[in-house]
Amino acid sequence: MFVAGFPAGAWGTNCYLVAPAAGEECVIVDPGHEAASGVEELIREHRLKPVAVLLTHGHIDHVASVVPVCGAQGVPAWIHPRDRYMLADPEKALGRSLGQQLMGSITVGEPDDVRELTDGSVLELAGLRLTVDHAPGHTEGSVTFRTPASAEVPPVLFSGDLLFAGSIGRTDLPGGDSAAIMRSLARVCLPLDDATVVLSGHGSQTTIGRERATNPYLQQAGGAQGAPAFPRRGM
Repeated sequence: MFVAGFPAGAWGTNCYLVAPAAGEECVIVDPGHEAASGVEELIREHRLKPVAVLLTHGHIDHVASVVPVCGAQGVPAWIHPRDRYMLADPEKALGRSLGQQLMGSITVGEPDDVRELTDGSVLELAGLRLTVDHAPGHTEGSVTFRTPASAEVPPVLFSGDLLFAGSIGRTDLPGGDSAAIMRSLARVCLPLDDATVVLSGHGSQTTIGRERATNPYLQQAGGAQGAPAFPRRGM
């Protein structure tokens, strides 16, 4: 499997292009703020043909470029229905005071073709097989995408803002829920093989094994009372 990614825009949100190999069809995960030019550059460099945009959740730092990217490539965007409203009204998801500070001149809206994700569904796109897991807590409609294991490569989890290297997503914005994100960590992340590569919405690559051993939130996600008082990340 081929993955190319880069941190985009003011919030350094990781955008990924995923394909079976260079020169083939691909999906684009989380084209955030000022990501369109980086997406175009990777498409040209690796001779990729996008077939879809996949969104881990609806926060503006992950979806700010979805309209221009979908429009330029003529592809649909996939998002969980609980976060779909954020495409047209991102300020509502941030709270009005924070939203007004952050939005600036960003143009928002839905692309022409929006499709809705469901928990446990399997997307067969661009020669890839991606399982969708609903993982609320950071937002009500947060999801992850995971690939199956193979003899050649370990499985990959595109975790969005559910799980980071050493931390998890914040839960203090509208739709956030600390108890829900702990349940999502337990249900979605803990059953995965230690070799699973985690490509998150912000920060560096990690693995489930490393996070199981060192991440205080994941360590407590199996049923501990509440979450430890460590900094969280994401918008």
